[in-house]
Amino acid sequence: MHQINSQQADQATTAPPVDEVERVLPLGQLFTLGLQHVLVMYAGAVAVPLVVGGSLGLPKAQISYLISADLFCCGIVTLLQCLGIGRFAGIRLPVIMSVTFAAVMPMLAIGGNPELGLPGIFGATIAAGVISTLLVPLIGRLMPLFPTVVTGVVITSIGISIMQVGIDWMAGGKGNPEYGSPLYIGTSFLVLAFILLVTRFASGFFANISVLLGILFGFVIAIFMGEVSLTGLDEAAWFAPIVPFAFGWPTFDPISIATLTVIMLITFIESMGMFLALGDIVGHPATRGDIVRGLRVDGIGTIIGGIFNSFPHTSFSQNIGLVSVTGVASRWVCVMSGGILLAFGLIPKMSLMVASIPPFVLGGAGIVMFGMVLATGIRILARADYTGNRHNLFIVAISLGIGMIPTVSEHFFQRFPEALQPLLHSGILLATLSSVLLNLFFNGYQPDPSLQTRPLLVGPVRPGDPS
Repeated sequence: MHQINSQQADQATTAPPVDEVERVLPLGQLFTLGLQHVLVMYAGAVAVPLVVGGSLGLPKAQISYLISADLFCCGIVTLLQCLGIGRFAGIRLPVIMSVTFAAVMPMLAIGGNPELGLPGIFGATIAAGVISTLLVPLIGRLMPLFPTVVTGVVITSIGISIMQVGIDWMAGGKGNPEYGSPLYIGTSFLVLAFILLVTRFASGFFANISVLLGILFGFVIAIFMGEVSLTGLDEAAWFAPIVPFAFGWPTFDPISIATLTVIMLITFIESMGMFLALGDIVGHPATRGDIVRGLRVDGIGTIIGGIFNSFPHTSFSQNIGLVSVTGVASRWVCVMSGGILLAFGLIPKMSLMVASIPPFVLGGAGIVMFGMVLATGIRILARADYTGNRHNLFIVAISLGIGMIPTVSEHFFQRFPEALQPLLHSGILLATLSSVLLNLFFNGYQPDPSLQTRPLLVGPVRPGDPS
């Protein structure tokens, strides 16, 4: 008997540790933690269809449908990333997928062309997804083109470009006859102040949803101001399917496709950093195979997005930060999140309610969301070597300057060929091309063993930090 007990004790001692990534929590905990992930990413997820729909002057019903399609696709791609299907296994870590902010400005340029519109955006999204998926195996070989200084420029330029949208929101949104009203701007700053108070004095879950709480706070104020219209809410169905090509058959424009393909390659660089950081957080160091599988789902998710009336997809950084904060590494939590997102996408009443949020309410939140991207880029740039290599200063200065051209001078490229306008009006693309070429010119093609592919914060990240 003593020998048997000793053997049992030895077996208990040598038993492998529990894999937290594979741990299946009780259903109640899974739902609560999954809902928390959804709440953390919700404001950033719906921002892209709100920006695209609002900027293109779409009616509320169509914006509502874009939001529903967006949430529906986020759910599908999250499930694909966390569960996988056959060859498309995904990285199988706790990842939440959503549309990328990096594609907003190029998509607005594409959609603004009356010959393209939304079908042009969706066609470019599908084609860019196909091309980028085929290029995934080659991405690792391109990493030497993106040392720390280049990666920092790219992400900083994303923050600068998208910040223009947040500023327009604060003033009431483009096309608003009351644009710049002190009432709008004042409410935006109230929302911003509320978010800062929650961030400063709350903790845990409430701190992680400070942006969402700020939007709800501003929404209540807007209701009392009489600036919220819920017209159509009663008529909206409780359930409605998301159908492919709801806005018409996609239009495949070569320049638009090339533009969004470059955007996808940029998001691949960001995603690689997020996957590596997440692997460290959960104790599953990401291998090259893991990263290839994760990026392949980014590409497949973008194809799915284009088919179901959504946009290019990538992993969301704030949810990776949430994993670090909570210490919950189970991928099944994000599987639950994917199911919740699917359900949200099929409830039009919820989408219509979100579409009713006035732009100036989103303004204060936009400063936080888009500013987090800018701050992350600055943090990466701070790691570059400027003392031993003064050429890096030229790379940063010139590339960011070129990247700001579309933001500070809207008509700078107006006399260039119309076909090039989507490319030339993307400060992100201009800054990326400039930084890569200048880095090759000054520093040459030198694989950096300390290459930083982790551009995002690993510690606590506040909600609204878009990828």
